[in-house]
Amino acid sequence: MKSNLNKRIYVAGHRGLVGSAIVRALHKRDFNNIVTRPHAELELTDQEQVRAFFANEQIDEVYLAAARVGGIHANNTYPAEFIYDNLMVQANVIHEAWRAGVKRLLFLGSSCIYPRLAEQPIREEYLMSGSLEPTNEPYAIAKIAGIKMCESYNRQYNTDFRSVMPTNLYGPGDNYHPENSHVIPALIRRFHEAKLAGADKVVIWGTGTPRREFLYVDDMADACVHVMELDRATYEKHTTPMLSHINVGTGEDVTIREVAEIIRKAVGFTGAIEFDASKPDGTPRKLMNTAKLTSLGWRPGMRLGEGIKETYECFKTEYRP
Repeated sequence: MKSNLNKRIYVAGHRGLVGSAIVRALHKRDFNNIVTRPHAELELTDQEQVRAFFANEQIDEVYLAAARVGGIHANNTYPAEFIYDNLMVQANVIHEAWRAGVKRLLFLGSSCIYPRLAEQPIREEYLMSGSLEPTNEPYAIAKIAGIKMCESYNRQYNTDFRSVMPTNLYGPGDNYHPENSHVIPALIRRFHEAKLAGADKVVIWGTGTPRREFLYVDDMADACVHVMELDRATYEKHTTPMLSHINVGTGEDVTIREVAEIIRKAVGFTGAIEFDASKPDGTPRKLMNTAKLTSLGWRPGMRLGEGIKETYECFKTEYRP
């Protein structure tokens, strides 16, 4: 069935890594009625503002990509903000979308929703089968609540609210903050600054042995639009009412040491790499089982090495010491 290219699509969080990629993916598919609001104009933790927005805008579909995000340091330092902000944004957007009669919504979660020691690769049904990684438990709890909120509204109100769980993302528009960013952008900045300074080494948190799966953000966005454009019968055939989320990833992982070497090569840093084993590693391994998404006709297109090269080129245009 051909999609309505004029439907009003609200992308929450359109200036972030994920939201900006979703906007690019929608434009690529010729959707031409995309609604966005910067944080200064719409505070998503304020229910009254969110309610007024939906009442006035006649939105047909929502991509809920707005979230407070960060790496191990940020999650450890600001646990209250991570659980409060994410719970409030999700509750307000999902509830007010339902109140306004929004036809379809996509909630974006994270692979950190799964138990710290989940069997690998991680299948969707492993959700809530064990203890979470302590360093990002508040964020994970919030994301699990978002999944269950979508499912609850579907069960009670017959909404069509869907959820996808992306693996670790990177790409253009990332956050390169020296302390609050994720591993790939943090290492891109660290290696770049070490190169400029003529440093003889870069020190990285942890042992370098944890394994991580990395997905180029534009691939993730393409997968999101793919999932949203599935007819409802197809989506429901591959999910169940209380296990409705879908993993999004590459199905391949690398060690932190390996990704550091890829980044060092892309940046052109010639010094040494050292690992500080006194710092936390986080979850030992996170690899998503993506068989469900593959069966729905989607596969990633960007290889890790090429994606990091493209990300570094974008970083250089944005970098400010």
